[in-house]
Amino acid sequence: MGEQPIFSARAHVFQIDPATKRNWIPASKHAVTVSFFYDANRNVYRIISVGGTKAIINCTITPSMTFTKTSQKFGQWADSRANTVYGLGFATEQQLHQFSDKFKEVKDAARLAREKSQDKELVNTALTIAAPQDLSDELQSPPVMCVNGPEDKMFRSQSADITLSAEKERIKKMLSEGSICEMNLEAEFFTMQDSNTKLVAALHEANANVEQWKKQLAAYQEETDRLREQVAELEAHGGHGPSDLLKDELTQSLEELEALLKAKDEEIDILQSKKVEYHEMEHHRDEAIHRLRETEMRNAELEHRIQNSEQNLNNSLEDRDRMDCEIQRAIEILDIKIFDLNDLRQSLVKLIDK
Repeated sequence: MGEQPIFSARAHVFQIDPATKRNWIPASKHAVTVSFFYDANRNVYRIISVGGTKAIINCTITPSMTFTKTSQKFGQWADSRANTVYGLGFATEQQLHQFSDKFKEVKDAARLAREKSQDKELVNTALTIAAPQDLSDELQSPPVMCVNGPEDKMFRSQSADITLSAEKERIKKMLSEGSICEMNLEAEFFTMQDSNTKLVAALHEANANVEQWKKQLAAYQEETDRLREQVAELEAHGGHGPSDLLKDELTQSLEELEALLKAKDEEIDILQSKKVEYHEMEHHRDEAIHRLRETEMRNAELEHRIQNSEQNLNNSLEDRDRMDCEIQRAIEILDIKIFDLNDLRQSLVKLIDK
């Protein structure tokens, strides 16, 4: 039929109890032949074992499968399409190692065969692209089975890990939001600081101009007073004074000086209003500094909470690893006991038959 055996071994076959998912159920009364087959037509690898007229194992090997040695003479793997876990008990540890090595070799060959099949499908664009048969096996990771082990504890440790991870992500999100707020406050602070610097420079320049204008104003006032005195003296002397033309020129100069004095007063008022705005900007800057400090304190608190969460997460992971080690040791002991009990059962059956 195009399917040839490539490796065979004898072992006791077990299947996981579908009801409890913990206990092993013997699939054969005695050791049977378990073989690896290669189908050249379909380019797939299978594990087949027949007991009498019934196929005990008919499993297509996919790259996602893993053969696990749970004791010195016992190993298991999960078949998601059959929704079961197969267990094999060997007579010697060497047979278990040989089967495990062949399983890994065949799994790698199945992976290469699948990759070649996918490459052919990509090249032949005229054909309908179909998903590989074993894609469901990759998407559905094989269930973690244990033999009479505390499965609920494993699930609780995993749920605790997920809860701690979610808490850590939430705190990181809060910290990132606080960092964004801090960046906005810093940008606002730097903008106000730049405006403040410009206002300070303008204020210093205005103060320098005010001092200069005050000096000019004092000089103009002195000149005005002097001219007024001269006009008064000329009016007092009557005919001995200057002509009407000179008097008009002096009056015009006096009016110009008064207009200039009024313009300088207006400029001083404008500078005083800018000074008030400068004080308001200083107040806003102080508020921004206060908000920035509060944000920094909040970020420090969030960082402390993250450190505590990470510590708790590490502690939970260590506890889970210790629990997994204890469960694994218990599984190995139970596997050995079950295998020994099965051998004892076989011996008793033989004695009874005799």
